[in-house]
Amino acid sequence: MSLVGKLVSQIDIKISADKYYKLFKHQPYHLPNVTSVFQNVEVHEGDWDNHGHGSIKIWHYTVDGKSEVFKEQVAFDDEKYAMTVIGLEGDVFNHYKSFKATYQVVPKGPKHSLAVLTLEYEKRHPDSPCPYKYIDLMNNVTKDIEFFLM
Repeated sequence: MSLVGKLVSQIDIKISADKYYKLFKHQPYHLPNVTSVFQNVEVHEGDWDNHGHGSIKIWHYTVDGKSEVFKEQVAFDDEKYAMTVIGLEGDVFNHYKSFKATYQVVPKGPKHSLAVLTLEYEKRHPDSPCPYKYIDLMNNVTKDIEFFLM
C-alpha cells in the first residue's frame, strides 16, 4: 500500500478567475469573514502587504466539527492563477508526513471558471486515513468564495 497520495477535485464556479485568485493573493485576511470554515488567520512571518508570497501564516479552522490549526507557507503562480500552500506544522501532521494543497482557477469566460483543487500528501502510517475531509474543506471554501463574490 502506497503512503503517498494525491486527491483532485474540480468545481465549476460562476465568478471570474481573476476575482477568485485575487481574494487569495491580496486579501486572505478576509477569508474568515467569507467562510465559516476559518475562524482566524495570522501572519507568522512576512506581511500582508507583499501579496503573501513566501509568507508563513497560521490558520485556525474547523473540519468535521473539530477545531484545528495549520501553519503554512504560500507560493503564488500568477500565470496559472494558482496558490500552493505547503504545510509546516499543525494538526494534519498527526497523520501525514507531508501535506501540500493547491487552489488553481482556470478561466472559462468573463464570469465562469473551473476551480481545480489538489491535495498531495504522504501518510505517516499505512493505517492513517486518506485526507478526504481536507479536500472537502477545500471544496467548501471554494463554494463559499463563489457565493461571496457573486
